[in-house]
Amino acid sequence: MSEPTLAVIGAGPAGLAAALAAAARGIHVVLVDSVPAAGGQFYRQPATGLGARRPQALHHQWHTWERLRDGLDGHVRAGRVRHLTDHHVWLVERRGAAGFSVHALLGAEQEEPAEVRADAVLLATGGYEKVLPFPGWTLPGVVTAGGAQAMLKGGLVLPGRTVVVAGTGPLLLPVAAGLATAGATVAALVDSADPTGFVRRSRALAAQPGKVAEGALYAGQLARHRVRTLLHHTVVEAHGTERLEAVTVAALDRDGRVRPDTRRRLDCDTLAVGHGMLPHTDLADALGCRIDGTDVYADDEQRTDVPGVWAAGETTGIGGSALALAEGHIAGRSIAARLAGREPDPRGWAAAARTRKRLRAFFAAVDSVYAPPAHWAEQVTDETVVCRCEEVSAGAVREAVRELGAGDLRTVKLLTRAGMGWCQGRMCGPGVAGVAGCAETAVRRPFARPVPLGVLARAGENESR
Repeated sequence: MSEPTLAVIGAGPAGLAAALAAAARGIHVVLVDSVPAAGGQFYRQPATGLGARRPQALHHQWHTWERLRDGLDGHVRAGRVRHLTDHHVWLVERRGAAGFSVHALLGAEQEEPAEVRADAVLLATGGYEKVLPFPGWTLPGVVTAGGAQAMLKGGLVLPGRTVVVAGTGPLLLPVAAGLATAGATVAALVDSADPTGFVRRSRALAAQPGKVAEGALYAGQLARHRVRTLLHHTVVEAHGTERLEAVTVAALDRDGRVRPDTRRRLDCDTLAVGHGMLPHTDLADALGCRIDGTDVYADDEQRTDVPGVWAAGETTGIGGSALALAEGHIAGRSIAARLAGREPDPRGWAAAARTRKRLRAFFAAVDSVYAPPAHWAEQVTDETVVCRCEEVSAGAVREAVRELGAGDLRTVKLLTRAGMGWCQGRMCGPGVAGVAGCAETAVRRPFARPVPLGVLARAGENESR
């Protein structure tokens, strides 16, 4: 009898922790990832050809990364883990008693198919940034906060010389600090979070002194570089002709509306903006996994409600690398036991479970503080493009609601084509829903990414197991 196989989709903190835990307990692991090297966004490394002399300067958890990297290398050399890079997974298919087939597209062109067969699957697909539109957001020079961080970590380049970092969420602090330390002039950190929210959540925040210290470290770096921090402010508009030249920011009132008398203009050539994160749920959706709000449901063992499928990390709820590591470790040990026909012993991951409980409570408090302004859509003019792929304006969306009776996101999509483009609404969905004034609803898509018809015709012919 061949040894059981686990397919881990995603080689970020959760996927790496799970792969190491399962491999150490006799499970053959196939680690499937879309990028050339392990680490995910959090542990993103510069390309080898760039010759970075001190890549650790871009990370505050370098020793944790070294432990994960060395552990993975050891298991790969021993044949316990097979690491498949540049594999873009578009579907996980249940095969009944035969387990699962993981379908992927290979390389940069994403035209050649590959298939991995496994007895169990762990979804560690991470999250992506929530993007909300505003006038001028399509100008060259406007990037996401995570995009700016990826350019710095992966390419060792700055997105611009004079940067405004704006939006809301805990990601803004390390992005602003990293850019300033790397030599950019950070004109301001503009965060819509209300300072009184931190006071109201002080007990939950104090329960994680390590996270508070981490925030204080970033704040100290910003102070050393004399970066202005504008709390309870928002970007109202980005200005420029050929590219970004400046942004207008303003303070928010108690209700989250812009105070017109506080508008000010900040010159910059780059705006790094983000409004939090959302879990990647496409693969889980297609498998029929339960989705609670925006998060994939997982029980105390990180099992979804679909037999044979586990989930860990940001896909089960945004919570950072430490939470992802804990969930991945729990999932890996649970999978190893169940594939071996044993009942898992939760005492083996008691420490990770305690970490998971504390961090989930902490990030629940953080999420309540770092919410986008309640009335952000009021600043989106009718001329503002809200769906880039199909070039749909906010005015067209509002007309569909006001004149044509659209009351949900699906109807808006049918009437305006908003969300019918290449991203299939993954990026513009929250923005279109906010402008339309309707709820964000989960959309079950058959595939997690666009797939050439030729690949569909040949699916199942190329197995990478």
